[in-house]
Amino acid sequence: MKRIIVLLILFLGIPCFGEVQEEEVKENVQDAEEEIFLETRINTLDQVEEDSTIKIEIKQEKTLAEKLQELYNLEIERTDVAIPLFNELTTMHFEKGPLKSFHPWLAVQNHGRYDFNEGEDNDLFYKIGLINVNLDGVLKSGQEDFRIMLNPTPQNQRPFMQNFILDAYIATNRIPHHRVILGNTRPAIGMEGAQSPYTLPFINRSQISRNFGTVRKTGLRVVGNYDFVDYDLGILSSDTYFSSFFPGVEFDGWINFKPLAKTGGKYGKLVTGGGISAGKRDSDFFVTGAFVGYEYKRFSTRFEWAQSNGSNGATGFNPNKATGFYSTVAYKITQKLQVLFRYDEFNPNTDIAHNKKREYTTGINYFIKGQAVRLILNYIFCQNDIGPNSHRILVGTQFLI
Repeated sequence: MKRIIVLLILFLGIPCFGEVQEEEVKENVQDAEEEIFLETRINTLDQVEEDSTIKIEIKQEKTLAEKLQELYNLEIERTDVAIPLFNELTTMHFEKGPLKSFHPWLAVQNHGRYDFNEGEDNDLFYKIGLINVNLDGVLKSGQEDFRIMLNPTPQNQRPFMQNFILDAYIATNRIPHHRVILGNTRPAIGMEGAQSPYTLPFINRSQISRNFGTVRKTGLRVVGNYDFVDYDLGILSSDTYFSSFFPGVEFDGWINFKPLAKTGGKYGKLVTGGGISAGKRDSDFFVTGAFVGYEYKRFSTRFEWAQSNGSNGATGFNPNKATGFYSTVAYKITQKLQVLFRYDEFNPNTDIAHNKKREYTTGINYFIKGQAVRLILNYIFCQNDIGPNSHRILVGTQFLI
């Protein structure tokens, strides 16, 4: 009987003993998990503090010496666009107000010229080619932008204030593939005639550009850009350099075709185009032109022709019938050194026989920092049907800062 009682006690006591052990194990596991959780949380907080410290160090403002060192090491490879040297340094960004960004920059071109003419005294002088103060801004929307270009360059061709304001426009890019510009700008009168002075291959423009184009006028322009075609169409006042108030209406239009646009540069870049400039100022005028340009790796060539029955370019209204063309060949020996040659022929009045002017120009461009810092050397032989021949050497510098 005693043995049975002992066995019952042992039998009933085993489950009780097992429950106690299980509860103790659970408590121990829970305590261990809490310790692991707390330790992990503490480590995580420490890591966050360390990461925060790292981020703060990354966002620290660079010193002036560090920024200047970056500018010194900066390599600007593109020469087809004008990129100022201090582009990043001088661009201001805004979180509040009407502007998203604002970028003031300066362009300066200088050159020394030595003329040695046949049968005349030789001349040597230094000239400031241009000083342009550019004020570029983007509005808060990011779709509209503006430019004000001021020209304090000393000159005596016209009153100072007529030449002081060059670009003064506002533009919108809301229409896909299009840019609509309102204000005073350089219209598309020929390819080189509409080209920025900061990307010109030579110090001087060609004769057709000097006579028919390279002038700014006030009005509305629509610029379109697609893969295979781009165009520039403008309705403007025929006034130039604010010399008179709306003397007449002028239409300037140019269209280019790019047949190799989808080849990825495998066969080079080919552009063919043409356009007209027509309107009335004092009398009717009409200018037409055509262009072919080809680039392949370091080689490039371009040809442009123009003819006028009256014109309204930088020299003002001219009633003469005139015609001319130029052809340029260029090759980059290295990424920084370029050699080039241009043949340029122009007849300022086709009603006069033997009246052509020919210019043979050989040039060297050295792109220290792209177009931002550039050295230029040109030699020009001028051959005239009327008047003596002449020679000219131009040494120029360009700074975009």
